[in-house]
Amino acid sequence: MRQFKYVIYREDRYFVAQCLNVDVSSFGETIDEAAANLKEAVELYFEGNEGCGDYHDIGEVLIGEAAIHA
Repeated sequence: MRQFKYVIYREDRYFVAQCLNVDVSSFGETIDEAAANLKEAVELYFEGNEGCGDYHDIGEVLIGEAAIHA
């Protein structure tokens, strides 16, 4: 079993779930749907052991926000 961490954010009318351990994301109309869809997408990503080298172990997760002049 592999653990993965993710963040969920709202984008227009959908919730987007982004995995932090591998470059996989998904979405849904609810937070629960986005999380479930992400779990399925990550499982498919690792199906057949493909992409195992791309897995990054993530420790503590902090969320920040900053503004820049662009």
